[in-house]
Amino acid sequence: MSELEGEPRPGFVSNVLALAYREAAVMRHDKAFLGMVLFQPIIMLLLMGFVLSNEPWGVRWAVLDRSDTAFSRRLVAEISATGRFEPPRMVRSYDEGRALVRRGDAKLLVVIPAELRRDVERGTPQVQILLDGSDPLIASRAGGIVRGVAARIGPREGAPSHAPAPAALRDDGAVVLRQRFWFNATLEDRSFFLAALAGMLLTNLCLSVTSGGLVSERENGTFEQTLSLPTRPIEIVLGKLLPYVAVCYVVLTIALLGSGLGFGVWPQGSILGLAVLTLPFVLASLSIGVLISTIARTTSQAVFLTTFSILPSMVLSGVLFPYQLMPPGVREVGAIFPLRWYQIGLRRLVSRGGDLTDVVVPILALSLIFGVLLVLIARRLRPRLA
Repeated sequence: MSELEGEPRPGFVSNVLALAYREAAVMRHDKAFLGMVLFQPIIMLLLMGFVLSNEPWGVRWAVLDRSDTAFSRRLVAEISATGRFEPPRMVRSYDEGRALVRRGDAKLLVVIPAELRRDVERGTPQVQILLDGSDPLIASRAGGIVRGVAARIGPREGAPSHAPAPAALRDDGAVVLRQRFWFNATLEDRSFFLAALAGMLLTNLCLSVTSGGLVSERENGTFEQTLSLPTRPIEIVLGKLLPYVAVCYVVLTIALLGSGLGFGVWPQGSILGLAVLTLPFVLASLSIGVLISTIARTTSQAVFLTTFSILPSMVLSGVLFPYQLMPPGVREVGAIFPLRWYQIGLRRLVSRGGDLTDVVVPILALSLIFGVLLVLIARRLRPRLA
């Protein structure tokens, strides 16, 4: 029997504790991991505690006032005084108001009929509100606020308390509101979530596949070979992104077919517009992953940074929770994420039946984000090339 065979073997518990001590020592020096452990709970607590709310803020709306009476102006002023809406946008026609709602520039359209003066004299004023049903939560909340305003004003203010109210006013208040929901008449939640499903899938895919690319090459020792090629940093980045673009369009097709065949949610707008909108979004999302890979030094750091990027993007972009319900200031922060602009374009094309002209602004915003990310990546790679 050899000396090694004669030596007593360490126990199971001591082996586990020794390995655990070694991993803890490595973890203690991993600044990226420690930062994630500390900052991610703080950020999520702030988001859940201060940002997310069911009360709308700064809701865009439009008014078609065919009456132009003191009572109609007072109704509009009372709605604005709630503090939940932006200043109203006055439109001259029904089609103009519908176009605003379709583009997402207005969440509701208040239509005041020309017969309002006559109806006020009869004690039964009626007003129509047309709401964007593609955001069910905002539609129901905004409609409830308008109903509350209509319930406390009216031509009967100042009348004797014993005077009988017309039947139409006893239930709904001083003003009878006739609601109509566009693009999602039944306010189904699945339409809201499925319209942005492609954005969630592509965000997870793009950040996951590219965030560890350069890190793994650096760990395998092949990154220096890539840098030795007669190429510029931007050429390296674009060369790494293009193969994934085709994969992302396959995922987009799967998401659209799955939503349509499984749940009947088909794109109502331009397919060409959807294809054009997807390209800058995919490039911008892939660039975020590449930027993470230039910052991270290990694969574990890349994974943590990717998770740190995905969670705020999902919360602040509006794919799971309408960003119009976020307070001012925080709402603008979400505009730095590509997913915010992509989900805006998706809802205009999938839910509201828009065309390419309706998504010009999201396309330009995504292209700008992609350009900024390319500059940052090139700066991160340039010192390594030296």
